[in-house]
Amino acid sequence: MAKKSKIVANDRRRAVVARYADRRAELKELIRVGTPEEQAAAARELARQPRDASPTRVRNRDSVDGRPRGHLTRFGLSRIRFREMAHWGELPGVTKASW
Repeated sequence: MAKKSKIVANDRRRAVVARYADRRAELKELIRVGTPEEQAAAARELARQPRDASPTRVRNRDSVDGRPRGHLTRFGLSRIRFREMAHWGELPGVTKASW
């Protein structure tokens, strides 16, 4: 189980990313296609935004216990939790391989 503070901080980051997502997209588009003056102004404004507004600051964590490593995106679980839940039959459509 991850520390509660890490899980809460990650949730806060997700909220900040969602709040700034539209404006960040507009600024990035201006940087891509605008005039040099518009590009410079957009880059300055983008740099003034909070660091946690960047989606790369969000960490993928296990949705059950918050483990940060070995994350399987398709299920939202860590490799350990995925294996446990698959063995217990709690993941629909997941069967143990046999050959």
